[in-house]
Amino acid sequence: MVTETIKATETAWTPDRGGDMETEAQVASLGLYVHVPFCAVTCDFCAFYQKRPERGDFRRYLDGIRRELDLLQPDRPFDTVFWGGGTPGLLPPEFIRELGALIRPRTRGDATEWSVELTPACAREARLEALREIGVNRISLGVQSFQSRLLEVMGRRSSREAAHEAFSRLRAHGFDNVNLDLMFAFPGQTRAEWESDLLEAAALEPEHLSTYCLTFEEDTALWVKLAEGRVAREEDAEIDFFAVAEDILERWGLFKYETSNFARPGRACRHNLHTWRMGEWAGLGPAAASQHRGLRGSNPAALDEWLTGLAAGERATRERVPLTDSLLAADCLIFGLRLRDGVDPTAIDKRFPGVMPETLSPFLDRLRDEGLLERSASGRVHLTARGRLLADRVGAEILERFD
Repeated sequence: MVTETIKATETAWTPDRGGDMETEAQVASLGLYVHVPFCAVTCDFCAFYQKRPERGDFRRYLDGIRRELDLLQPDRPFDTVFWGGGTPGLLPPEFIRELGALIRPRTRGDATEWSVELTPACAREARLEALREIGVNRISLGVQSFQSRLLEVMGRRSSREAAHEAFSRLRAHGFDNVNLDLMFAFPGQTRAEWESDLLEAAALEPEHLSTYCLTFEEDTALWVKLAEGRVAREEDAEIDFFAVAEDILERWGLFKYETSNFARPGRACRHNLHTWRMGEWAGLGPAAASQHRGLRGSNPAALDEWLTGLAAGERATRERVPLTDSLLAADCLIFGLRLRDGVDPTAIDKRFPGVMPETLSPFLDRLRDEGLLERSASGRVHLTARGRLLADRVGAEILERFD
């Protein structure tokens, strides 16, 4: 049996109350997301904006970030920083240092959680040295799978050996806060393959592990395969794999603190928690999203269009949505329910007075009666294991009550 090989642990989950959305410090903090759009190859499942870098693109991108940061004029230091993509690790070391020099003076120094996404192929000595120099203290390594067959299905140029070598380099360079990304429910993936991936990842003893269920996004190669009938979704397998992850990883001391995320106590991703609890964050770079200064929106998902706006002195965010109390309260509840520690509806009501619908309490009672929700003695609510499987449905019903 797989469970017989699992490392026993006496560690127990303890809630990270310091990051609760209810605290004034959490609400007042500011995050920064930097989108680095460059990729050497597009994976079949990826729907994020990306482009293969051409001559001069790195310099144009860095100059754009400098202009956008000047236009942003943050009114307080960044408490969390996250570089995503694309593939941030494609930036050459000299550009990593330059980008870091722009951002570092606007952070709280070593008190800032600074995460960077890397692929195994990008975790090279010179880049890791540059990341350490600028103050990066958390790495998210995109492993996705240790199975050669599944990596080929994803259209991902990597290997089991490359993932292990990259992880070893991260440890050798002093990175003691590492996340591994895994994906599941790929067409044809077996339960045994998923269990093997989980066990191999857990055996590396990362501080954090993200497990993402494959989604079929439009405008991806995988969506085309689905439309043509070359692949099919296997929803029963998705539910089974979802439960398997929690069973295996918690035995290794990695506790589910959000629907797709596991961490050792004290190692939950502060940047993501801040986002899920409806704090403020600014986004830099093409396609970067922001929730800042009363608006939610995203930058143009095209390098040239983004640069054109900046040259005209504009941060040309699209689809701007005013951050009303009703919208923020609904999102606080929706994302808070997905957290293991849950959320306190009373605290949301205090933060956003007068917007909680009268139908909300009976709705939460119904979820409890259906076994989808639990309520603690202190009044906090969170989804049960079964409720987490239906989190999207629950979220949609909550939004209806705030409309």
